[in-house]
Parts: sequence; structure tokens; C-alpha cells
Amino acid sequence: MATSSKAKKKTVRIASGLKRVRQDVKLNAANTALRSKFRTVIKNVQKAVLAGDKAKASDLFKTAEQVIDSVADKGLFHKNKAARHKSRLCAKVKALAAPAA
Repeated sequence: MATSSKAKKKTVRIASGLKRVRQDVKLNAANTALRSKFRTVIKNVQKAVLAGDKAKASDLFKTAEQVIDSVADKGLFHKNKAARHKSRLCAKVKALAAPAA
């Protein structure tokens, strides 16, 4: 029964509701773009680590840190999730640097 009520979305007629719908569209687009940027920077660091490029990985990690922090500050993800991602990426970059030393 839950799916049938979800399928029957009513159109909003009240002015404040219409405004809320417009705002939601904008916010959804902004959040989607931020989430995509978040995933992209993480993948870039991981690719550099797999390639074994220590310098590139560390540079990409610095930019990734900034993006991850900004996404967490905007409330898209929880602070702990951001910290977890940064920690794991940092560990991979450090592990890359350790065998070379």
C-alpha cells in the first residue's frame, strides 16, 4: 500500500507549496552536482594511487580534502562520513609513499 500512495502525488496548489517545489528542484540539482563532484575527486585520487603516481596522488588528495570538507559543511553528508573518506584516502596515499621510501 505504501507504493500506491507514493505513486499518487498530488499537485500543489498553494502558493507557498509551489514555491517550495521550485526551491526543491534547484536544491536537488545543486546537491546532485556536489555529490557528483565528491565522487569524482575520490575516484581521481584512487586512480592515481592505483597508477602508483605518488606526487599526483598527494596533489589530488589535497584538492579532494577541500571538496570533501565543503560538501560536509553544506550538510550533504555527515561530518563523520567526510572524515572517514578522507582518512581512507590519506591511508592509501601514505601507503603508496611508504614502499618508495
